[in-house]
Amino acid sequence: MVLALLEGHRLKKAIDADRVQKAVEEAERRTSGEVRVCVARFFWGSVEREADRAFARLGMHRTAERNGVLFFVVPSRKRFVVLGDEGIHARVGPEFWTRVAAAVSERFHDRDFTGGLVRGIEAVGTELSAHFPYDPGTDRDELPNTVDFDG
Repeated sequence: MVLALLEGHRLKKAIDADRVQKAVEEAERRTSGEVRVCVARFFWGSVEREADRAFARLGMHRTAERNGVLFFVVPSRKRFVVLGDEGIHARVGPEFWTRVAAAVSERFHDRDFTGGLVRGIEAVGTELSAHFPYDPGTDRDELPNTVDFDG
């Protein structure tokens, strides 16, 4: 029990949740798209499979335009996955996700998890706004903007 608390404490120190949440809110001011960040504790197994599970658990596939994007981060394993739902993926293709991952990785290599996430969120927000612009008459915040530390 103590180990889990210490691990969770370290995760929260590795990422400035307030700064990441502000980046999500700023990105979503320009788009109907939704961005979430999930920070996972250490686990054995496939990071990609756990990212898929988090995508489902967080309801990322329930956005009206299927334009949710999840940043799934496992700091203890120095791994992350960026998942876009079918609506955004159909418009940007795999090259976009490669560019986002490279932007995030650049900062993660220096253990700047917050900076990497902010940079990735900004890139995703720009692309989402181009394909799914904000409409004040119809847009609503479909998912929470807080960082999920339950992954």
